Amino acid sequence: MNKKRSPFKLFFFTILMSLVLIGCESIHPVRVQTDANDYLIITLPNPHGQDIILKSPDADAGSVGFESGGTLHWVKGHPVKTGQDKTDRQFLWVTGQGDSLVMSVLYDERHNPLFKMKGTQATRYFVNLEATEDEYFTGIFERVVDGPQKNSWKEGIQTGLNLRGERVEMKLKPTVSAYAPFYISSNNYSFFANGTWPGVFDFCKENHGFVGISFEGPVLEFKMSFAGTPMELVQEHALETGPSFIPPDWAFGPWRWRDDHSNNRRYFDGSPVRAPYNSDIVEELMLMKFFDIPVTAFWIDRPWGPGTRGFDDYEFDTKRFPEPEKMIAWLNRNNVELMIWIAPFVMGNQADFAREMGYYLESNTWMGADQVLMDFSNPEAVSWWGENGPGKLARMGIKGFKLDRADGEKLVDSLHLTTWSGKSYRENYNGYPHLYVKAAFEAVQPVLDDDFILFPRAQYTGSAKYGGMWAGDTDGKPEGLRSAIIALQRCAVMGYPVWGSDIGGYWGQFNRETCMRWLGFGCFSPIMETGPTRNRGFWNMEHDPQQDAELIATWRLYSKTREKLMPYIQNLAVEAHETGKPIARPLFLEYPEQPEAWKDWQTYLLGEDILVSIIWEKHQTSHRLYLPAGEKWVDAWNSHTVHDGGTYIEVDAPLHKTPVYIRFGSDIDLGDLHKLYEESLYLAQQPFSLSELEKLESW
Repeated sequence: MNKKRSPFKLFFFTILMSLVLIGCESIHPVRVQTDANDYLIITLPNPHGQDIILKSPDADAGSVGFESGGTLHWVKGHPVKTGQDKTDRQFLWVTGQGDSLVMSVLYDERHNPLFKMKGTQATRYFVNLEATEDEYFTGIFERVVDGPQKNSWKEGIQTGLNLRGERVEMKLKPTVSAYAPFYISSNNYSFFANGTWPGVFDFCKENHGFVGISFEGPVLEFKMSFAGTPMELVQEHALETGPSFIPPDWAFGPWRWRDDHSNNRRYFDGSPVRAPYNSDIVEELMLMKFFDIPVTAFWIDRPWGPGTRGFDDYEFDTKRFPEPEKMIAWLNRNNVELMIWIAPFVMGNQADFAREMGYYLESNTWMGADQVLMDFSNPEAVSWWGENGPGKLARMGIKGFKLDRADGEKLVDSLHLTTWSGKSYRENYNGYPHLYVKAAFEAVQPVLDDDFILFPRAQYTGSAKYGGMWAGDTDGKPEGLRSAIIALQRCAVMGYPVWGSDIGGYWGQFNRETCMRWLGFGCFSPIMETGPTRNRGFWNMEHDPQQDAELIATWRLYSKTREKLMPYIQNLAVEAHETGKPIARPLFLEYPEQPEAWKDWQTYLLGEDILVSIIWEKHQTSHRLYLPAGEKWVDAWNSHTVHDGGTYIEVDAPLHKTPVYIRFGSDIDLGDLHKLYEESLYLAQQPFSLSELEKLESW
């Protein structure tokens, strides 16, 4: 399709410098008062709901503070007003120690206040916002909870989309690594901190009735937005920090990947390999064709190159992958695009060159090998890496790039080391994923135009302009799927709409039942990518039966369904780019007036016409879900069944069945899903010979 790419939206700091003058009668100015302890009370009038109040949580803390010279100052007393006009209010406070704080409040074209705080030699800022009872907060990061990522799939975990009661460090942690210093509140406001310095969000954990926010750095800039609906808040943020990337049509089809590829002399059934290309890829594609499982992209993970870690010099290891250019052409003849793993470091001869030229950052050692981490703040380094890395692969015909390792595994945190741009490593830490995906985009886009997708793991403000998002290394246990359901919807709020997770999980024990549920979830996600499934196809499993007919049939069921959905999801990606509306939507984005829409986080919308509810618990064959009021909902598994919205329903849900409902009046037709599954189950039980399948191929 012909894509329209609107000009990149300006970041918050640009908005500060280019405000539209607005008459004072249209602005609800910030009010500054003091309490009985002389701490500040700052009231932000909210035309769409309850006013937002920056307020002291207790006698030992104020509403606004800053750290200077190792001392925390809570600002007290009436300010000295140093400037005021139609769009600018500026306040000055001086502490007893001679330190000062200047707070400027400006307004954007939507009349939302933009704060800038600067203290004398300040190194950190603190803000406390009063929260109402049962106020709901979400956004911030894709992890369910902070800390080691395994906490997000811990057995018995209760936290869902709502972050109330959680404390989040705004600093990248591997490997589940999508972050944004942005949240929305059920009180019709949002908060967004500009910049990349680390921070902390405490959502009523330390102080029950307060959101505590702190950020490092010499200046704190943040924006408070108000709107009539949470969707408007999400759209505004997505467009200001985007707009989001639109992948090509093929990227919305079903993908397949595995973690490791060997080039064997025999296929797993004992047949000799006569194919001229990597035996694992050939085996997978031939059997997907045999079982009639659609695939539009195949993804090769590391190792794929020479060297100790299989990634030297962006060159193929031709023992593992013979004749790579011809292999790509063969895949393309089968209507399959090739994707490949890359990293923000270089190895082999490229590592020596990058070190000699000073293109690198000091970094942590990963897996004991010599890697040079690229400094993407250096334009010369970006150009060299792009030309000799992803640009070189794009010229070979590779259309997709999985961007790994930008989220803290290699990054060094230091206030004393500086990048080429002059920023400290600490300030650069959160911003590094954005620089990485931008550098890859600039390398690939001139070669491939719009016919490619970047799929980074780590995300921070601005990343969505350049690629989609891969949801990190999630455990394959049931709680891993649970965490992915939450991650999808948190990322939708944060402005990362083009999202996909590893179907079946990555870490931990492969769980057959969870994988079947995950296939349905993947089908109704913005990106559907199946793998790595412990480097095995569902026809060669470690468990009995080795040819797992139910898994194969479920894979075919949802891959076939995904084919039908491709134009619909492509249109949603265009809508996300143009309007900021995410592809997948928590129910409360479309139905905020309905309390149940804030509670049932297992149920979400794909666009406005498809409602999906995901079962993640073990041994569950029935499911209770909420259908929003104001609509009639057609059961996709039985088109004769139409439900009135505004109630919970209980549905039967065997392992292959994902509860799906179509908004009445929509033109979406998924066909007879029961018939498709039965047909798939029959095909999945058929015997095969890989030697015979080889004879059908033309190399």
